[in-house]
Amino acid sequence: MARAYSPDFSYTDREKWICIYPAYLNSKKTIAEGRRIAKELAVENPTYQEIKDVCVSAGLTVGVENKVYPRELNPRDPMVKGRIRIMFKDESGKPLHSIFPTKKTILLHVAEMIPRLKSRIQKQHQQQQAAQQASKQSSNASGGGKNKGKNKKR
Repeated sequence: MARAYSPDFSYTDREKWICIYPAYLNSKKTIAEGRRIAKELAVENPTYQEIKDVCVSAGLTVGVENKVYPRELNPRDPMVKGRIRIMFKDESGKPLHSIFPTKKTILLHVAEMIPRLKSRIQKQHQQQQAAQQASKQSSNASGGGKNKGKNKKR
């Protein structure tokens, strides 16, 4: 349970951990809508679960909260739910991991790793197969009309 903020909190208290919302990494959002990294580096519709998986695999201490980004237009949409908290600094205020000296480096790492997740690759593969089947069906349906219009009465 979150406590009221106090300046006496240390960097290891959960209230002082950095927050990452899926909107920070979403390539479909504008900067005004909350994206925090360049569009070319961002990911299409990331979920809090994907962000959590990448952070855990990078060795970061992670917490998940059932919160919604304040700029979301539809806060009841389950795709936008979730806030990830990451313990970023130690007691003295220095970054815990030398490869992540800033919050931006964490965001860029997460955006780079999400497309490589097994769940993303499988979902992409399934979408490609569905698109191929749909194109085959549409070409079969329209390909059988050689005698179109020849038997019409004039």
